[in-house]
Amino acid sequence: MNRLGLLSTVSLLAVALNTSPAVADEQPPANAKPLSELVRTIEQRADFQSFESIKFDDGAYEVEYYMRDGKEKKLHIDPVSGTETK
Repeated sequence: MNRLGLLSTVSLLAVALNTSPAVADEQPPANAKPLSELVRTIEQRADFQSFESIKFDDGAYEVEYYMRDGKEKKLHIDPVSGTETK
C-alpha cells in the first residue's frame, strides 16, 4: 500500500472511531464486513486516488472518493456482501 493510501485509511478509521453511537443515526448490521476491509478494496481500484467521505446511511455505506483524473465518484456499498448496490 502506498503512503497516501495508508494515510487515507488511518485518517478514515480515526474519524470512524470518533463517531459516537449517540450521534450516529444508523449502525451497520452485526454481520457487516469490517470497514477496513471495504476501504482496502476501494483503495485497490485502478481509478482510486483518495477518499472524500464514507458514511453509513439507509442500510449501505455511501463512499465518495476522488479518481486519478480528479473527478469524484460516489458508491453505495452493501455492508454485508461488500458489493455495490447502485
